[in-house]
Amino acid sequence: MPSTELSHRYEVAAPPAAVLAHLAEPANYLGLSPLLVDVREVRREDGVTHYVAVERFRFLGLLRHDNVIRVTLRTEDARLPDEAVVSGEVASPGGVRMDYRFAVTARGDGGSLVVDTLRLHAPFGLLRYAAGKAGAVQAERGRVLARRLATAG
Repeated sequence: MPSTELSHRYEVAAPPAAVLAHLAEPANYLGLSPLLVDVREVRREDGVTHYVAVERFRFLGLLRHDNVIRVTLRTEDARLPDEAVVSGEVASPGGVRMDYRFAVTARGDGGSLVVDTLRLHAPFGLLRYAAGKAGAVQAERGRVLARRLATAG
């Protein structure tokens, strides 16, 4: 199956522990992705969070499609206060799969550098579309996360 990797770096004015806490909560992804409109069926077991989310796509400005995805989320906090990681997988209908990783590293000024990496796998013909949407979501996520955590305190 064709695949591609996307990576985006951004800075936030919050320490890694605050970034980790925000990214570890599924409900916080509403607004972090402009496509996400619902998060439900959240369950936590053995240090792993599983949930269902709904992405809303619009085609030609008229047609709407709600894409139900299954998400797995893991956190790594053993290296706090200097580093943290949030990672997981997304399974989407149509055979689109995504592995994601947020590597969060402390900066000297009390903030963090976030490296947001996505590895997309999609059937032939869907990869370019999926990568375009994912890249736009990454760029927006960096702006929204920085804004949220700047006002969080």
